[in-house]
Amino acid sequence: MIRQVPLAELQDRLHRFRTAMDQFNPGWELAVIFSKVNQYYFTGTMQDGMLFILPGGGLQYWVRRSHERAAMESPLPNIQPMESFRDAAAGWKSLPDTVYLETEIVPLAVYQRFAKYFPFKQTKPLDMQLASVRAVKSTYELACMEQAGRIHQLVLEEQLPSTFREGMSEADLSGELFSLLLKAGHHGIARFGMFDTEMVLGNICFGESSIHPTYFNGPGGNRGIGAAVPLMGSRERRLKNGDLVFIDIGCGYEGYHTDKTMTYVFGKQPEQHVIETHNRCVEIQDRIAEMLRPGIAPETIYQTVMQGLDESFRTDFMGYGNRRVKFLGHGIGLTVDEVPVIAEGFKAPLQENMALAVEPKKGIEDIGMVGIENTFIVTNDGGRCITGNHRGLMRV
Repeated sequence: MIRQVPLAELQDRLHRFRTAMDQFNPGWELAVIFSKVNQYYFTGTMQDGMLFILPGGGLQYWVRRSHERAAMESPLPNIQPMESFRDAAAGWKSLPDTVYLETEIVPLAVYQRFAKYFPFKQTKPLDMQLASVRAVKSTYELACMEQAGRIHQLVLEEQLPSTFREGMSEADLSGELFSLLLKAGHHGIARFGMFDTEMVLGNICFGESSIHPTYFNGPGGNRGIGAAVPLMGSRERRLKNGDLVFIDIGCGYEGYHTDKTMTYVFGKQPEQHVIETHNRCVEIQDRIAEMLRPGIAPETIYQTVMQGLDESFRTDFMGYGNRRVKFLGHGIGLTVDEVPVIAEGFKAPLQENMALAVEPKKGIEDIGMVGIENTFIVTNDGGRCITGNHRGLMRV
């Protein structure tokens, strides 16, 4: 049975988007959505198509494949089939001068094919307006994320530790983990908005593998299967007594994600300085969570935390060596990497029901990455965690 996104939910999203466009782009006449994730956000289905959004309530949804499935999944009326952009263009007697597009997403070749039939004089971006609308979650969206968080907590805090065995590879653990997640209800993929990023799970690392160089813009590293697949658990690195195990993965339900990092100690207890460094990261997470309240700018949170760290702790904080990231957390929802970001430059105040993953971490030479990550909802009382409460360094 297909679970449809409620029509009232989609109508509210469209209304809030139009309001944002009116505010930032007065006089706008047409916005066109191509990406499948944003199609899903506004229509409840993910197809090879394009959505025309007009001010005042006008809407056209043209679908190449699969129109039949779009009609099953979306509660929107009047979904039109097309074989090419020519079909959609036939209904337009005249075009506005300017079209607003997802310029961060739409490939140049797609735009050129589109422009052949829709020769607008000017193209402008709508990416930030749409991102700001998606950043504030509805009751429906929060329910999906809370379910993802329950799956996350169940698998990482309760089920996964029993699968650890000496000699297993990171790839072996990745397979065990993926199976557990799917059985618990995970939708099977971790989606990112970051350009050209492929990821099934995330970082599944033993020991020093979690500080290995990688292109991914996060604090942790990953040895990977190899040069062609750098973001997957290695087949060569095997679990041994005393290893720190670092698991940083997304989990999703009905398209909506949570992000969580758990650390485990396999066998022998780590040295005291490792424990102390990890605990300091947990304290930073708690401090950030306390500040996740409406009206506080993410930039203020970042500056407050960073200014409170001594110079020695800043070394290898939020990364390792010269591979440090300049944020402490990020928005999350239909993709793992959304706005707002807890970083310099994000001055717009937090709003109630924004969702952020908070991830203070620190690399330690020859040991790996310690620290924590959980997903929080912004409330008047501070961040509400939806991914569990274990403090990490779980003994297994």
